[in-house]
Amino acid sequence: MPISYFCRHCSAKLGTIEDVSVHSDQLGLHKLTEEERQEMVIYKPDGDIHIKAICEDCHEALSRNPDLHQYDYLIH
Repeated sequence: MPISYFCRHCSAKLGTIEDVSVHSDQLGLHKLTEEERQEMVIYKPDGDIHIKAICEDCHEALSRNPDLHQYDYLIH
């Protein structure tokens, strides 16, 4: 059951953790509120877990242009 990270704004794949013995506490998921967890963590039917994060490019774009926060998807 791999855990894959994707950018929530541009859908770029950020990386994958193949280690099946990783616990949610090690990933910091226990620090998310229930609402954040529902928005950011997707459990796939095949057992894979997808986590929405933010890539460096989108983070930089949002830092330079705060008005971009109104958009769900960014193209860069």
